[in-house]
Amino acid sequence: MSRPVLQKSCKRFAVIVGGALVLFSQTVHSAAILEGERMNPVQGKEGMVVTSHFLATESALEVLKSGGNAIDAAVTAAFSLAVTQPRSGNIGGGGFMLISSEKKDEVVAIDYREKAPSKATVDMFLNEKGDADSNKSRYSHIAAGVPGTVAGLALALEQYGTISLKEAMAPAIKLAEEGFIVTPRFSSGVKDKEDRLKKWKSSAQIFYKADGGYYEPGDLFVQKDLAATLKRIADLGASEFYTGKTAELLVAEMAKHGGLISMDDMKNYSPVMRKPVHGNYRGHDIYSMSPPSSGGAHVIQILNILEGYPIAQYGHNSSVTIHLMAEAMKRAYADRSMYLGDEDFVKVPLKGITSKEYATSIRAQIDPYKAMPSKMVMPGKPLPYESNETTHFSIVDKFGNAVSNTYTINFSYGSGIVVEGAGFLLNNEMDDFSAKPGVPNAYGLIGGDANKVEPNKRMLSSMSPTIVKKDGKNFLVTGSPGGSRIITTTLQVIMNVIDHGLNIQSAVAAPRIHHQWLPDEIRIEEGLSQDTIDGLKQKGHDVQQKSSMGAIQSIMISDGVMYGGADPRRSTALAAGM
Repeated sequence: MSRPVLQKSCKRFAVIVGGALVLFSQTVHSAAILEGERMNPVQGKEGMVVTSHFLATESALEVLKSGGNAIDAAVTAAFSLAVTQPRSGNIGGGGFMLISSEKKDEVVAIDYREKAPSKATVDMFLNEKGDADSNKSRYSHIAAGVPGTVAGLALALEQYGTISLKEAMAPAIKLAEEGFIVTPRFSSGVKDKEDRLKKWKSSAQIFYKADGGYYEPGDLFVQKDLAATLKRIADLGASEFYTGKTAELLVAEMAKHGGLISMDDMKNYSPVMRKPVHGNYRGHDIYSMSPPSSGGAHVIQILNILEGYPIAQYGHNSSVTIHLMAEAMKRAYADRSMYLGDEDFVKVPLKGITSKEYATSIRAQIDPYKAMPSKMVMPGKPLPYESNETTHFSIVDKFGNAVSNTYTINFSYGSGIVVEGAGFLLNNEMDDFSAKPGVPNAYGLIGGDANKVEPNKRMLSSMSPTIVKKDGKNFLVTGSPGGSRIITTTLQVIMNVIDHGLNIQSAVAAPRIHHQWLPDEIRIEEGLSQDTIDGLKQKGHDVQQKSSMGAIQSIMISDGVMYGGADPRRSTALAAGM
């Protein structure tokens, strides 16, 4: 039986901008590729960059061509995305970076996740009735955590890069000051979020024309305030963002609208070097982000459970394979609800969650022929203790370095609030805390006391930047946006490559599934066969087809050749090699 995957095809159109002909391509999806046909990945031998925006990809690739390493290119890409993709690229948010060095035989993690302000309280998002108030945690100034992106990128460059911060930021400054041509995705994004963005004068002035009109495809989009902010950081260093004029503008924004972030909060922020979680799947070393990310732990946990089954024999996206994946996912997300949080504040049973023994005990609970209702699945006992809009990019260089980076401001355009005079959006990451134990957040995820709001605490995340190594060599660099679906998206690309032998572009493009314990349903993308769907329903699963999941930008390295796979779910994504 043929197995369909999503196919990328392009509709091209052109507009005249300043007398020049500008071409655009809009990606559309179809389930047209059958077994035996494959989408070809981009190849390179000396460097590869895959990001969700072609301008960021091009900026980062130029760094590699000039002799820079993957870390230099990663910082350049991140600042470029902050300009060209403000819905998720950011300097007002935070994230995680994994760096692998073949020469040093090490993988390190940089945690630059946002932190709760020092004045945060456990009940700050509850109303007078004691119920969680989502407007407070998502669309107000108190929804913002202390941003970590600038400090995190500067730390990566200082510790592992070869160029200056000013050099790394130069392409982003040029894009902000001189502008870039609006794409269809950019235009539709600000139209979709008009109600949220026009609520604030500072945001409306940035994202809409003087008369309130839209920026359409082909228009030039200039960001003078953001350019000035980036110039200050480039000239004075990352500390400017946390103690200089930019910090003063952010704190003034807070004071004007009842926000909590203070100058002391900004001054006291620092990123943290962490040890990545490490597992092994069918002879491959899996490195992923440790808490306050839940992603790495649960990617490894699910892989450990599935390693006990002959997944390759069952077939890619067969009903048997998906059934076992869903049952493993349920257990992982149940554990997430109880145990995961910021390890600087709570003890997380990380060793237990990622152990083969615990996976074996979970596997024994799974009926290979029938789904277990989620109401019967409770968090396990993984002893002993040891704790939707995002963007990811992957970069490798000729020196044996690989970078997997995921960062976010949470929702598309974060809180929707631009810092007046500074030109960047505030995150609304405080919604990732458990406002009230047992009450789902915006992604339907249940949380407990381990992830309750506390001053200076980092909120739990699903971001899962991941690097897979084989025999000590970098093999797969991957990660995705997608809120609660980040974990399962990352998992499936790993399985698509290791279990099913797909090339990286096919692995990235293949239809995805997701189960997060609650709600008790398998969410699927278009492209699964009806036979597979029927088979899942016969096993007792509630199957719900919904919109596409994630945008996973990935690189695979085989026999000295780098293969880039840009996710066709993002029309602006680009893989480019040299």
